[in-house]
Amino acid sequence: MERVLNTTATVLLMGERGTGKDFIARVLHYQGPRAKGPFIAVNCAAIPETLLESELFGYERGAFTGATQRKPGRFELAAGGTLFLDEIDAMRPVLQAKLLRVLQDKQFERLGGTETLTTDARIVVATNQDRERLMTEGRFRSDLFQRLNVYLIALPPLRERQEDLGPLTMFFLKRFSQESRKEALGISQEAMGLLKRYSWPGNVRELENVIQRAVILCQGTVVTVQDLPSLREHLRAPVLSGDAFRLPSRGIALADVEKAFIRQALERSHQNKSHAAKLLGLSRTQLRTRMRHYGLE
Repeated sequence: MERVLNTTATVLLMGERGTGKDFIARVLHYQGPRAKGPFIAVNCAAIPETLLESELFGYERGAFTGATQRKPGRFELAAGGTLFLDEIDAMRPVLQAKLLRVLQDKQFERLGGTETLTTDARIVVATNQDRERLMTEGRFRSDLFQRLNVYLIALPPLRERQEDLGPLTMFFLKRFSQESRKEALGISQEAMGLLKRYSWPGNVRELENVIQRAVILCQGTVVTVQDLPSLREHLRAPVLSGDAFRLPSRGIALADVEKAFIRQALERSHQNKSHAAKLLGLSRTQLRTRMRHYGLE
């Protein structure tokens, strides 16, 4: 991030939901040479397809029913600053072609207009989807991806960043303690162990919410396991009786059951083999052996 901070290069942020893509985009803007300019963020998935084009490029009076006056788009509003396009993969292919032109020529027209406008906004885009699958399925133009992929920053999920869990936890404890007007709270060793055993599918955003709730629940000066009810419930080991799994009357192939559970574990762990192995009570080597056996690699 520091290498591209003082440039105007297009940046592509890739990572799961909650890994901090919006945060990184803001750092690139507010600690870069365009800090005094506007930071305009657009969540492409949150705006209906029919409205996204007019939001980005603006429109002229009379361009469509309800367009009673000219409205500048986000590319105009971001002049001299940064335009952050989050969940870029939600943009339909027709609009992707128009975005490609803006990236190539820095030019566009408002809806219903003939005047060609230029933009100098720095573009930062983000996606939480696998780019290869998106292009294979025809949901994302390969030429647009190549244009966006000037500088890629991949944000790893929190489950692969165990060393960051402690510092992030203390950061959020300090922030929410101050907001709640409490003295700075600590965290017990048992509670920290609970945090480390959890897989964090919601990543840093989920950790932030969990710690905020813990600060509210905490009655003393140290967050304990009792202040983490959602994690306690999630990690509680299930008690299986002999009837937990019913054998079908016609019988079943155990290999099919094992294969199905391996698939589920991989899906739940977002293809993280170490976490999937934990869910199945296997070592990573044992899991990889079974994956090869079932053709799941």
